[in-house]
Amino acid sequence: MITFTPITLQDRGIITSFTYPHSSQDSDLSFSNLYCWHFKNNSSYAITDNCLIIRFQTETGKTLYRMPIGTGNIISIIRTLEKQAAQEGHPLLIQGIYGEIHKTLETVFPSAFHYTAYRDYFDYIYLRSDLSGLKGKNYQPKRNHINKFKKAYDYRYLNLTPEIIPKCLELERRWCKEHDCTSQTSLQNERQALTHALQHYEELGLLGGAIAINEEIVAFTLGSPVNHNTFDVQFEKADTHIDGAYNIINQEFVSHLPEQYLYINREEDLGIPGLRKAKLSYHPAFLLEKYIATKQ
Repeated sequence: MITFTPITLQDRGIITSFTYPHSSQDSDLSFSNLYCWHFKNNSSYAITDNCLIIRFQTETGKTLYRMPIGTGNIISIIRTLEKQAAQEGHPLLIQGIYGEIHKTLETVFPSAFHYTAYRDYFDYIYLRSDLSGLKGKNYQPKRNHINKFKKAYDYRYLNLTPEIIPKCLELERRWCKEHDCTSQTSLQNERQALTHALQHYEELGLLGGAIAINEEIVAFTLGSPVNHNTFDVQFEKADTHIDGAYNIINQEFVSHLPEQYLYINREEDLGIPGLRKAKLSYHPAFLLEKYIATKQ
């Protein structure tokens, strides 16, 4: 049996020692996401045979394992997880199945798994240069909004620091009131995760930015690395009454990120039509297709 431990702030170093060097660009592997959403998915982890294994619990009570990451014998670990799942009375479910991983599983376990794709949870991956430059006719509408914003407002871009977090929380409170967060479970959950992130901003190693007009924060965003070249934008809020506020915080923030991040992960759309339209309008380089493998 593999023993799993709940993920805490103190586990950041050991977990990122596996995720940062890895090739996966999946936002589910961002340590900040693992920690800030623990209340919802009961995330836990184990290190075995020099591999990291993440385990989640779904709202319906199912147990999901992430594909192991590391230099150990991953196939042997999967066989162990299969036995453990059987002992615990549930089928083995493995999350984080991508192209080459899919091929490997099929080679070693032919026809043993059923693979299910969930389009609503595909990550939108963008070239950082596209989001910062907004060049070409595809981005003309975005440039129009930004130019309109710049003509209308004398704004400042600020790096997000603990000193301005209270002002960000005030914007978030106004945003939630206008969007009736109390009546929508998904927005309540997002608010709780965002609060966790801001309360532990420095400990989580987060990076963020904000737009200020007359000392008032009208937009902010924050996130953390997924790996060595991909940055995950986890939260973004703006005053919806200010045309171009979302566009300007998006462009300014990615322009100020360290140059090592060539890709920007803006996470999934959850099947929300307006959110899907907005994410597609920025022309992702690709969608990270996510599959769950179920042992048959």
